[in-house]
Amino acid sequence: MSEAPLLIQEIKVPQRIRVLVVDDSAFVRKLVREMLGRSPLIEVVGVARDGLEALQMAADLKPDVITCDLAMPQLDGVAFVRRQMARQPIPILILTASPSDADQVLEALGAGAVDLVRKPTALATDDLLSIHQELLDKVKSAARSSRANLMVESLTAPPMLARSGAGKADVLVIGVSTGGPQALRHLLPLFPASFPVPIAIVLHMPVGYTALFAAKLDEICALEVIEAKDNDVMLPGRVLLAAAGKHLLLRHDTSNQVVAQTSLQPMDKLHRPSVDVLFQSAAGIYRGRTLALVMTGMGDDGRNGAAWIKAQGGTVLTEAEESCVIYGMPRAVAEAGLSDAAVPLPRLAEAIVKHL
Repeated sequence: MSEAPLLIQEIKVPQRIRVLVVDDSAFVRKLVREMLGRSPLIEVVGVARDGLEALQMAADLKPDVITCDLAMPQLDGVAFVRRQMARQPIPILILTASPSDADQVLEALGAGAVDLVRKPTALATDDLLSIHQELLDKVKSAARSSRANLMVESLTAPPMLARSGAGKADVLVIGVSTGGPQALRHLLPLFPASFPVPIAIVLHMPVGYTALFAAKLDEICALEVIEAKDNDVMLPGRVLLAAAGKHLLLRHDTSNQVVAQTSLQPMDKLHRPSVDVLFQSAAGIYRGRTLALVMTGMGDDGRNGAAWIKAQGGTVLTEAEESCVIYGMPRAVAEAGLSDAAVPLPRLAEAIVKHL
């Protein structure tokens, strides 16, 4: 009598995320490598001391994600991002020490870097635990990004003319996260100064960067783009970008104008500013004449706010997966049945104008 064959269940081991660490500081290289090495899902495949060495190592090692310093000899972080993205798009996280680097950070994001991470330093040892978790989360998020969608600036579209007359919406509210700086740099310049409704935006970005980013957008847009402050009036052709670290809400002032209100409340939100908070506030003011757009980003911020807008009879658009750097926030809205249409980035301006 023969024995029954032994059945062995195949155990699939998840493929680890291959990371290249680029920094001219030996201390930072060592610390970042140790932090990433604590995750069983991540493997540091190499370290580079400057941008030139990183270009060669990226070609040889073909990493899934690159972490990159800004100030480096021979080839700095911004130049490295430009050359690497032109050669072979790879998700790149910028390591930044402080908001004093904001100008360079925004240049790197505009060149195709997907996000920024606080840089671990010898002076920040008390905060290393939170930096460690942020680094792990963003490396994992970057690894899920689509390489095909990293070079947003390569997309082309003609400027859009906003339609005249009474439309379906009196406001446009936008929520966006990872990949957002590039996406907004593509979308907003397509609108004319005569854009018929005000725009309010929540972009997940660390404190110290939103004012400069708003100024950068204002330079390339016909629209007026400013970082939101209390009592800023919501006007057609004006864009209010929520200040990092504060929620952006809308309210009526004593003359019945709709104005901005910034607040630390509610405190229980994962993000501050929160897309949910802005969307819910807009729904309370503009009711069914609210048009919302949820763009590329990780997580589900915006889903609950979209539900508030839909409950008031408003319209919700989501960026289609094919153009998202991270298809997280739009997916959450779409899978909840709250998206009226999923539109790729090159056609978003047209879709928005149709609702105005």
